[in-house]
Amino acid sequence: MRVSVLQENLAKGLAIVGRAVATRSTLPVLSNILLETDQSQLKLSAMNMEIGINCWIGAMIEDEGAVTVPARLLSDFVNSLPKERIDMELQVRTQSVHLNCARYEANIKGIDASEFPIIPTHKRETGLPNIELSPHKLRRMIEQVAFAAATDESRPTLTGVYTRFDGEQMTLAATDGFRLAVRKTLLEEPAPASVGVIIPARALTELSRIIGGQELGEDDGVDVTVTEARNQVMFHLPGVDLVSQLIEATFPDYQRIVPGSWGTRVVANTAEFLKALRLTYLFARDSGNIVRINIQPGDPGKLVITATSTEMGDNEAEIDAMIEGEPLQVAFNGKFMIDVLQVIDTPEVMFELTVPSKPGVFRPVGAGDEEYIHVIMPMNPK
Repeated sequence: MRVSVLQENLAKGLAIVGRAVATRSTLPVLSNILLETDQSQLKLSAMNMEIGINCWIGAMIEDEGAVTVPARLLSDFVNSLPKERIDMELQVRTQSVHLNCARYEANIKGIDASEFPIIPTHKRETGLPNIELSPHKLRRMIEQVAFAAATDESRPTLTGVYTRFDGEQMTLAATDGFRLAVRKTLLEEPAPASVGVIIPARALTELSRIIGGQELGEDDGVDVTVTEARNQVMFHLPGVDLVSQLIEATFPDYQRIVPGSWGTRVVANTAEFLKALRLTYLFARDSGNIVRINIQPGDPGKLVITATSTEMGDNEAEIDAMIEGEPLQVAFNGKFMIDVLQVIDTPEVMFELTVPSKPGVFRPVGAGDEEYIHVIMPMNPK
């Protein structure tokens, strides 16, 4: 293999695939990145048995070939090089790669490419039905839902995001048992078949990061393909494929968690509500994250937000709001409330409650056909 690439392109490609490199694996080859010539491009691949990423970059190829090299060493070395052309040559007998850039040279020992697991590519799986999504809309949906998934590996089902395509509707839902985020949107074209799968939240977060780092045109989309065996999902965007294992389990019936009615409804300015919560949370974080909200109807209505820390002191913030229904005093996890208000795009947010012991529901005000619901379980301060 003899290949020439620009330092900037190689560094960018390594950054894209680098997050899929296995950090703790019994297979040494999974700590490496696969470099492989592919149709006049250089393909970079990495996988950690949960996700795999393929990335193609422009290259001048003199001889075809493939090899795997240590991910961390290659990335650190390439990132330290000047922004000039890098010439790479594989010594097949020793499986080492010679790199030459300006006045810098290195030899990096690798492992034979035949030991690297095969990662499916969009080119190979094009026979399966796929769904095309707007990359920017998909990224926003992920940002509004994925953070609500559990991080505790003892409940693997809840570490995923339930993803359903049904006719013209797409739904993402995630819960950690204390909060629930559900985001729906209309598809531009109906899905070829109804399908519901659980995708690891980490994989979707990684996809969101990749979309955010790409320069995508208005016509570029993300193709989503679920394999026939229903055990993998593939996301394809220009120059990058991300493949993820699916979580094979039954997702909880989240619709039962969403309250069907309300006794008190608050409409507040999103930015003001968020600022008041952030200030109050400074005192709440040392006392179990408990933030108390006193809802006072009137003209205008008021939200009085307080937190008390036995060691640090206490805090009170007040904002105006439109309030329908009964006055109420409730307590919630302040961090959870900040998390949801950070991802609500609309100037105003609706907060619906029934009684202090039941969940509270957040909804954006005036989001059109973009439906977002976030449910938070209350806290019972002593």
